Amino acid sequence: MIGRLGATLRNGLAARLAVTLVAQLVIVSAVFLGGFVVLYRSSLQHERTQAAEKVGELLKASLENAMLKRDIEGLREIVDRLGGLSDIVTVMILDPKGEVRFSSRHDRLGTRFDLATRSLCPDCRTETGGVAGGAAFMQEGAREILRSVKPVPNQTVCTQCHGPVVEHPINGILVVDHAADGLRREAARSAALFAGSGGVVLLSLVFLTWMMLRRSVTAPVSRLAGVARALEAGDLGARVGDTGSDEIGDLGRSFDRMADRLVNSLAVVQEREDFLQAVLDAVPDGIRVIDQDFRVIRANRAYCAQSGRSPGEVVGQPCYALSHGRGEPCVPTLVTCPVAELLEPGASIKFHDRHVFGENDEIAVEVAAAALTLADHDGARRVVVEAIRDLEAMAQISHEQKLSEIEQLATGVAHEIRNPLASIGLGLRAALSDIEHGDSAEAAGALRLIEPEIERCVGIASSLLKLSTPTSSHLDLVVMDDVIRDVAALLGYEAESRKVRIDLHLGDRLRIIGSDSEIRMVVINLAQNALHAMPDGGVLDIAASRDDDRVVVEVTDTGVGIGPEDIDRIFMPFWSRRADGVRGTGLGLAICRNIVRRAGGTLTVTSTVGQGSRFTLRLPDADHRQAD
Repeated sequence: MIGRLGATLRNGLAARLAVTLVAQLVIVSAVFLGGFVVLYRSSLQHERTQAAEKVGELLKASLENAMLKRDIEGLREIVDRLGGLSDIVTVMILDPKGEVRFSSRHDRLGTRFDLATRSLCPDCRTETGGVAGGAAFMQEGAREILRSVKPVPNQTVCTQCHGPVVEHPINGILVVDHAADGLRREAARSAALFAGSGGVVLLSLVFLTWMMLRRSVTAPVSRLAGVARALEAGDLGARVGDTGSDEIGDLGRSFDRMADRLVNSLAVVQEREDFLQAVLDAVPDGIRVIDQDFRVIRANRAYCAQSGRSPGEVVGQPCYALSHGRGEPCVPTLVTCPVAELLEPGASIKFHDRHVFGENDEIAVEVAAAALTLADHDGARRVVVEAIRDLEAMAQISHEQKLSEIEQLATGVAHEIRNPLASIGLGLRAALSDIEHGDSAEAAGALRLIEPEIERCVGIASSLLKLSTPTSSHLDLVVMDDVIRDVAALLGYEAESRKVRIDLHLGDRLRIIGSDSEIRMVVINLAQNALHAMPDGGVLDIAASRDDDRVVVEVTDTGVGIGPEDIDRIFMPFWSRRADGVRGTGLGLAICRNIVRRAGGTLTVTSTVGQGSRFTLRLPDADHRQAD
């Protein structure tokens, strides 16, 4: 029980209630105890004074009788006997001037008390020509006494010795000193008994009151506090339950109703939150909301895919770290920063930029941003909403559309020329065979010249069919030297018409894993760009070799080159600046880099204005993988 009491007192409310109650009861008890001691001592003093008065009356009567008889020795004997009683310290008889004439203590004989200064009895009233009787506690040395003073009045029978009553109203003063130690001990004993009894009652009262408070107040309040902490920790099912029918019980029921409404409100908020997030996730462009401290406070699924991060890695992070890999805000004078530029609600802006994708890669994006003001518990704050469009994804869509058009062209050309030319080839070979068995040698020679041309048409048709194959998740084992030869054959007429010589420096059986049609599209695009860069003719050199675990393809031209200010823009979608003056779509290199990236490779460029450019394609070597 003591341990439980101590543990309970350590709790805040119970401890304060108990300490306050004990303090109040102790103060009240101390006041009552002090009053009781004073009253009890006064009562004892009154009783002792009454006893002293009675002794004084007896002594006075004896004194008067002895004085009338002039029995001085008898009077002295009476004083000595009274002084020998256990409760009496001293008995003295003073003359009207205050001189001790008789005393049970002989050392006091002849001593004088100054009646005017009340040194004899502080509480006795001094009158003109005499002293009134009374009693008072006094300190005599180290001992406390109760002194009783009784004036002996002059009488007619005494006038012969003491003179007229008018001139001498008293014949003497009877002083009896009683021991006060017993009175003090009795008062202390009674006070201790009273204090002990009061202490028991006090402790009982405190314990019973504490038990009542604990059951009716502190326990229900502790239960309320526990439920509040549980709700704060996320336990929305915590409830107070039945805590009685008093005011605290009503408080508990109100608390439970408040918790129910809170759960319902949170459910509504969560539903709206989920709805808003679902709407944002349905938008195909990347959406992110940025506060005025450059923190991303919301993002949709498309933006997470663009940035190559999970939602948990996006929300709460600085926008400049996500978009540009920076450790501090972007410099507004060097790049377009919507947070810095859109200061007024409703303002908007659209611009092109490059955002970090994954760890080292970048994507070209189109950003449409608008500022608005949100009101929340912290007040109104300005935010910027960005809609981010992946231009390379748009380029991929355009690429697929282009492939679809090429497919239609290639299919039409193939069906138009392949089967007839193949049949012609068979017929010519049969005719050649017949001629060789007896016909003219000149006819046989002519047929031999026709056959390579026919085979070439068949090869071109086959190359077109490969180029038009739709992109799929299926990967092929692509022989790069064969692909380059096919591309050179397809572009031979265009190169000849532009006065460009095509030189091939190819290794043997350079194989990679990828989409055959996409790899052909990359090589064709790089070769066509090289042709466009040499409007006055030149040399197109295509080299392919192995470098450790990579197949390296270099497409080099002797054209006009690319300026330093444009070298970082050539891979951006829709950026085009051809040397032959023809307006291009600006999608070719963006498509090529996207295809190479999916194949696990890289596409880089070096260029010198007036000397030409070199595009280097590095792809994983399939044979090196097999060797591992």
